Amino acid sequence: MDLSNLKPARGSKHSKKRIGRGHGTGQGTQAGRGHKGAQSRSGFAKKRGFEGGQMPLHRRIPKRGFTNIFRTEYAVVNLDLLAERFEDGTVVTPELLRENGIVRSKQPIKVLARGDISKKLTVRAAKFSGKAAEKIVAAGGTAEVIASA
Repeated sequence: MDLSNLKPARGSKHSKKRIGRGHGTGQGTQAGRGHKGAQSRSGFAKKRGFEGGQMPLHRRIPKRGFTNIFRTEYAVVNLDLLAERFEDGTVVTPELLRENGIVRSKQPIKVLARGDISKKLTVRAAKFSGKAAEKIVAAGGTAEVIASA
């Protein structure tokens, strides 16, 4: 065997089906399009979601409620995590939280009240839950609301 007598495996190569080239080809008359109807005509373009006349999925499924496209999503940080990761007297900023890998997203940060805190921390975030702000102040720290970028 050498390069001069290589050929593709039997059955792996097929000649193109020549549609609409007469009765003898087996693909004449309707040319594989069936009889009448939209899909048999030239210029037919199927719409996105079209299911052959059956009610499309996006119209069959019930629609409920309302989605506010202007809603602000917050990255959540809890007090127990702040108490665990930071030393007494630290100024906790969104940049510091991202550097330490506590928050990965670029979303504004909201501090929630899960767990207890006994360290004096100055926490700067876009939002605080009522209890979280109370617990931080009770521990001797401060909760500063900053504008979310």
